[in-house]
Amino acid sequence: MDLPSLIRPWYDVVSDAVPGLQLFDAHTHIGQNDPDGMHATPEEIIETLTRADAVGGFTFPMHEPDGYPPANDMVLEAASHSDGLLVPFCRVNPHDHALAEAERCLAAGARGIKLHPRAEEFTLDHPGVRPLVALAAERQLPVLIHAGRGIPALGEHAVALAGEFPDARLILAHAAICDLAWIWHAAPNHPNLLFDTAWWMPGDLAALLALVPPGQILFASDAPYGTTVMAGALMRVAVQAGLSAEQIRCIASGQSLRLAGGGPLEPAGPAVGARERPPHVLLDRVADFVLLAAILSFRGGDGSEMLALARLACDVPATIDDAPVFAAIIGLLDEYEQAVAAYPDDRRPMTFLILAATVARTPDVPVPARF
Repeated sequence: MDLPSLIRPWYDVVSDAVPGLQLFDAHTHIGQNDPDGMHATPEEIIETLTRADAVGGFTFPMHEPDGYPPANDMVLEAASHSDGLLVPFCRVNPHDHALAEAERCLAAGARGIKLHPRAEEFTLDHPGVRPLVALAAERQLPVLIHAGRGIPALGEHAVALAGEFPDARLILAHAAICDLAWIWHAAPNHPNLLFDTAWWMPGDLAALLALVPPGQILFASDAPYGTTVMAGALMRVAVQAGLSAEQIRCIASGQSLRLAGGGPLEPAGPAVGARERPPHVLLDRVADFVLLAAILSFRGGDGSEMLALARLACDVPATIDDAPVFAAIIGLLDEYEQAVAAYPDDRRPMTFLILAATVARTPDVPVPARF
């Protein structure tokens, strides 16, 4: 399945409206031993970036239950042969000589540190975390922290560390969904507290883009769990939220390139705030059905009934203003079902459902001409 080619038009239609748009993916992984069964080679991540015409990506090991030194060396080696496309981060475990491993990797060319509180079972008040953040502050380097599902809230400690070490760049991954309800309010006072967009729920991304200053948001795909060219979904949400072209360029690559180059962070204006618009009662129904189908499928269930209801919810009069949006969603559901039939054990077809739900939430943004 050539997924990048199938979803590339959704990125292109947004990039046409944002002159000079380019991508830097702030969250990609390499590895073969993750207990969840996902894996990616350096060549696969390079292809993911290349197919999206990305200018680079932060790259680090996947979960390695037996320890990280060999995996970190593999990432450093891959980056050294990537013509600058891969910007290597080391992954460390605070339970296992993390500071020494981070210092070793930084001396060998690593440009940041990855922490995963869920996989390594720690919280940010672990005594091994503060020395790592202090090291990052000393060298003005980013520390990317898993802040998605499967963990308790960690925002309070993240905010405290950002305040104590203003020269560190703390990146809360996955839109910081575990703390997003409140941490947006603290974000403007901590410009070194950043958020990546490696997440799939359009409502969470809409909240992040509306409530957090755009200079503190970094585009990320979570490859191989996602794919870089799915930036089209995020950029739709950004346009719908009312961000300017300059702010979208900052999110897409500008701030990440500054991080990669060791330069100072640059603000991109205040948060745009929640945009007042009446609910689109017909499209909201579609989004709800598609998201329910996606969640059922993620959990190994059968989402076919919800998808059938989503199709029925798209059966609107051809004369309504947003009829092309409904038609585009039907097209994406068709592509999803064709991909599942051809690749029944592949997770990638879920991309079409995520994109369909996002399109339903972004009716003011154009759809590709083929629909």
